[in-house]
Amino acid sequence: MTEWELKRNQLLGMKVLEGLQSRNMEGYFVNTKEEALAKLLELIPEGSSIGWGGTMSVAAIGGFDALHNGKYKLLDRDAVQTKEEKEKVQRDIFFADYFLTSANAVTEDGILVNIDGNANRVSAIAFGPAHVVIVAGMNKVVKSEADALSRARNIAAPINAQRFGLDTPCAKAGACYDCKSHDTICCQTLITRYSKHDGRIKVILVNEDLGF
Repeated sequence: MTEWELKRNQLLGMKVLEGLQSRNMEGYFVNTKEEALAKLLELIPEGSSIGWGGTMSVAAIGGFDALHNGKYKLLDRDAVQTKEEKEKVQRDIFFADYFLTSANAVTEDGILVNIDGNANRVSAIAFGPAHVVIVAGMNKVVKSEADALSRARNIAAPINAQRFGLDTPCAKAGACYDCKSHDTICCQTLITRYSKHDGRIKVILVNEDLGF
């Protein structure tokens, strides 16, 4: 990334933080993955119970490695074996102190957009865990809510469908077909335009490309 791209992102990042603040969400702008990890760990007290949805962004900053090596109570669905155990972990996450995830898109004025298949991720963002921490790269920032929905369906969804090996039209063609395939991962859409609860949602905006 050139110095001019970095500068542009820094200026745009400040605008996004203002938008988040206007919507009663806390925002933090950092330049590197290392700074993002430091901020993530700063926000979560030791001893906290922590769960997460599928998020490549938290993984990319080294978040999961750090948490597994720290003093936390982790609700990790990948640490159990059976389908029933995984479902129990996903339900227990609703009572966690912290929920970690990313966003499929963030608008310049601070709206968060997420599309989900099983709804465990969008449900936890909307309600349940006491705190939600979202890690998002500047590649997720778009102009408007319409752009955010388009990004979620035409960029994030096809890539994730391919990553999961799903049999959907978008996995085969690389763009949304507004399908009703049994494998679709576009079942529920969450638009977070305001947080009713002070200090609940925190967004770490990273001046790098993270996730999809």
